[in-house]
Amino acid sequence: MINTFIGNLGHMMTIVAFVSALVTAFAYFQYFKANELEKASWKRFSRVSFYIHAVSSIMIAFSLFEIIYNHRFEYFYAYSHSSMALPVHYMISSFWEGQEGAFILWIFWNVILGFFLIHTNKVWEAPVMIVFALVQAFLVSMILGVVIVDFKIGSSPFILLRDATQAPIFQMNPDFIPEDGTGLNPLLQNIWMVIHPPTLFLGYASTLIPFAYLIGGLVTKKYSEWIRPALPWAIFSAMILGMGILMGAYWAYVTLNFGGYWNWDPVENAVYVPWLIMVAAIHTMITFKKSATALKTSIVLVILSFILVLYATFLTRSGILGDASVHSFTDLGLSGQLFIYLIFFTLVAIFLSARAWKHIPSSEKEASVYSREFWIFIGATTLGLMGFQVILPTSIPAWNAMVESFGGISNMAPPADQVEFYTKFQLWFGIALALLTAVGQFFWWQKMDKKALKDALLTPYIISVVISALIIVLAKVYDWKYMILVVAGTFTIVANAVILSRLMKKSTFKLAGGSLAHIGLGMMLVGIMFSSGYSETISINMSGLTYSNSWEDELNKEHVLLWINKPLQMKDYTVIYRGRQKKVVGIPEFVPAKILESTDQVNEAIALEDYKDYFKKGDKVDIVLEENDYFKIDYYQNEVMKFSLSPMSQFNAGMGGLISSPDSKIFIDKDLYTYVAAMNDYEDPEWKEDQFYEVSPGEQFHIADYVTYFDGAEVLREIDDYVLQEGDVAVKAKLRILDYDVEKKIEPTFIIRNNQVGKLHVVDNELGIKVTLDNILPEQNKFVFKVNQYQKDYVVMKAIVKPYINVLWIGSLIMLIGFTVAIYRRFDEFKKMRDKGLE
Repeated sequence: MINTFIGNLGHMMTIVAFVSALVTAFAYFQYFKANELEKASWKRFSRVSFYIHAVSSIMIAFSLFEIIYNHRFEYFYAYSHSSMALPVHYMISSFWEGQEGAFILWIFWNVILGFFLIHTNKVWEAPVMIVFALVQAFLVSMILGVVIVDFKIGSSPFILLRDATQAPIFQMNPDFIPEDGTGLNPLLQNIWMVIHPPTLFLGYASTLIPFAYLIGGLVTKKYSEWIRPALPWAIFSAMILGMGILMGAYWAYVTLNFGGYWNWDPVENAVYVPWLIMVAAIHTMITFKKSATALKTSIVLVILSFILVLYATFLTRSGILGDASVHSFTDLGLSGQLFIYLIFFTLVAIFLSARAWKHIPSSEKEASVYSREFWIFIGATTLGLMGFQVILPTSIPAWNAMVESFGGISNMAPPADQVEFYTKFQLWFGIALALLTAVGQFFWWQKMDKKALKDALLTPYIISVVISALIIVLAKVYDWKYMILVVAGTFTIVANAVILSRLMKKSTFKLAGGSLAHIGLGMMLVGIMFSSGYSETISINMSGLTYSNSWEDELNKEHVLLWINKPLQMKDYTVIYRGRQKKVVGIPEFVPAKILESTDQVNEAIALEDYKDYFKKGDKVDIVLEENDYFKIDYYQNEVMKFSLSPMSQFNAGMGGLISSPDSKIFIDKDLYTYVAAMNDYEDPEWKEDQFYEVSPGEQFHIADYVTYFDGAEVLREIDDYVLQEGDVAVKAKLRILDYDVEKKIEPTFIIRNNQVGKLHVVDNELGIKVTLDNILPEQNKFVFKVNQYQKDYVVMKAIVKPYINVLWIGSLIMLIGFTVAIYRRFDEFKKMRDKGLE
């Protein structure tokens, strides 16, 4: 029976959230304008309306998750993004797989941040919360799903399947409910997709806070005072957004099979650019606090960081990038609303800034080359150029769409090789940043002139050159561009380490955030250079086989064919494919797929034999996503098994075929990255012609290419899954088949009942054989075996060595620690000022 209550509740809460957001904005506006007698009442009313908005927003999220969790496939959202097979943590992922769920997540984070602002900064509460409430109204409008005349506002996640599709079944039975949903995108079935999107959207949401303080400052004519409360939030936003980006990169590394962590995809670019601008804004804001310069630059950068988040949302949610990105985009009819959202806040910010521009304090003093202001300005400029070098080519599809909407024709195309195009520019920007952060830190902590700068940089420079030379020689870095990158990255690590050591000696660790972040940057640059520039494919096809005519020559050369149990030499390793595995609930290791037989129930199987101490033959076990196969690849050196990897693949017709995720062996100095590009499909085998073998007990013979021993026969009194009647004769033949270093037992059965013969054959999917005891010739002491063959199990695999990739991940962590230290320092400063009544 269709349950409309929860959907109606969610839709009603959406309307309440939208209306209460508008009421909150109006109430805070009245609070802002009110005289002293009226302020208290307007303040109470404003907060109550925000609390109503908060509760209704949380109820929206609750309603949608209830629909997903309870498998209410009568709702279009649950049917499109979830299925019965998903464990709870992947149900959470399916919540924000769709655009509506992503907007709800964004709304939720804004509510949480709004609570913090209301209760931590009462002086700025009214102007800041006006901006917050207006943003919330726009966001909630994206999920309203209300039609006024012919104009649709938002796309509701609470629409029923029968109302969203024109399937004929609903004409015959309007109350039809599918038994299962279409499921979660296999690439999102990863633990990082449970935590990456919430982190990223918290980063998106937090960019609103500095922007809201800025708008509040422009409106209240506190043109510089907004910097102090906004700065810790700007650092928080950069940290969280950076963490979200890094999580996304790590997800790509462990889930996608392109062999990397960053592909310069438009979605990646759309998040990367606002982060760069926010980092630039942080530096100029700190500069203003130190020397009363760069206030106007800070205003421009804070506005840009928030507007670019809105622009990124427009690009990625409007469907414009549908042909330019590997990510899945659909236009839900929201492009007009998203454009209005973007333009509204852009125009408001420009208008308020232009109106106040001549009143904004600025320093007439020209910055000296030996001043920190100069180096901060150059660094912020570099970050800005980095961002716009990425966002302009990424926006080409949007430009084409805009030109065409006005009746024109634009045939501009994004870069054909996006990795090569962006990398060749960003590499030099990265080198420039590394050098700037190395030199700039010395200006930050002490006064400098030409001689002082020379003396300060001499020791770090010498140490950096020596270390860089060792790295270049030992790691064989022969590309001159990479040599420069190694020197620049090492220089910023050493120089900032010198500053850090001085701070530690003075026991002022809370001032060390900048140095830590810059050390992390240097390590990231070195790690990126090695892992991307010097990755080595070790799975070289020496057989001359063409695995797929649809593959380019390079792909056929960089993959190896592994027959099950057959060793293959691959660079320093001997590799052996050992078969398919499944992930079973409650078992910490993979289980061989051949000992599990699926039942009619989702994610359920029957054990065909005992497995260690985990289950017995005949037990029912629960499989984690039964459509996923994990391929066990053993790596040997000097005939000693060193480790096993289990890359995953799933055949998904809806996504065009095989979906693969890699597995990696992590060493201190490298990762060995392995994934399966093709596999044998034995779901519907095409058996070859019958082959017959007459064999006596104790004889050796060959089935296909396998040495086979016939160890004799046994008369059975009972047979699993078969009832023997009185007078029946059942004989089981015992065959041992050798496949390289693996011995398999094949035991077909021959049954005689009332002069009728029954034959129970045995199929071994790994060997690709079906063996039947076809006849018994007692006079000749012979047994006749019928054998059918099809393709032996195999995988086509690629293996890549990613050198020093852990330098990248460790550097990322150090950078985030630096941001955390900086946040603590700035919030501590703000708290002290607030306690003094100077907020």
